[in-house]
Amino acid sequence: MKTKFTLLSVFVLLAVLVSACSPATTNATVYTEPAPRLVTVSGTGQVSLKPDIAYIYIGVHTEAELASDAVAENNERTQALIDALTAAGVANDDIRTTNFSIWPSAQYDPSTGQQRGTIYMVDNTVYVTVRDMAKLGDLLDEAVAAGANTINSIAFDVADKSEALKEARKLAVEAAQAQAEELAAAAGVELGAVQSISYFDNMSYPVFDGKGMGGGAESAALSVPINPGSMQLSASVQIAFEIK
Repeated sequence: MKTKFTLLSVFVLLAVLVSACSPATTNATVYTEPAPRLVTVSGTGQVSLKPDIAYIYIGVHTEAELASDAVAENNERTQALIDALTAAGVANDDIRTTNFSIWPSAQYDPSTGQQRGTIYMVDNTVYVTVRDMAKLGDLLDEAVAAGANTINSIAFDVADKSEALKEARKLAVEAAQAQAEELAAAAGVELGAVQSISYFDNMSYPVFDGKGMGGGAESAALSVPINPGSMQLSASVQIAFEIK
């Protein structure tokens, strides 16, 4: 009886070992779909706008042997400048001080090269937003007459560009669509649904470099006609279409 039990145990052990060594099987099924065929095209739309706002850096530069004298003169002339700007219709919120600096400058005798003294230089610059473009030339005249002797980097812009951006994007999509249809027709295929769209907006800002403008009484009758011209706003898109 013991012998039969031993033989049975051996057979059970062998069955377990054989089943363990058998290759594993699974009922999972993997389906692989082919990648969609695509054509990717780019399009650009451009709109021209007439600027209706200007940004200007206007400053006052003074020099004196005493720092206190240079600062006092600068303060007086800068206040006169701000008063002239507000009198011309510029809002207080559209006038912002962007720089105030004072530094000593050593003076040398050109014949001997020896230092002969020191003068102090003071600069005060305000950033001005001009919303009435028709008055821009006159405003610059008045600023110089009030004591400004540096006018730099007049940048022009459009206050509200939202509608122009919409138009530029629409034109860009239409250009990309036309290109995709042209390519599909040439290849003998049909376009399917749009798979992806990306876009980028770009704006060019016309700038008038006014360096050198200003300079006291000699520039009191500046009367420079400022022509802002036009600014270009463009949008570029990249669209991927499915090919049927």
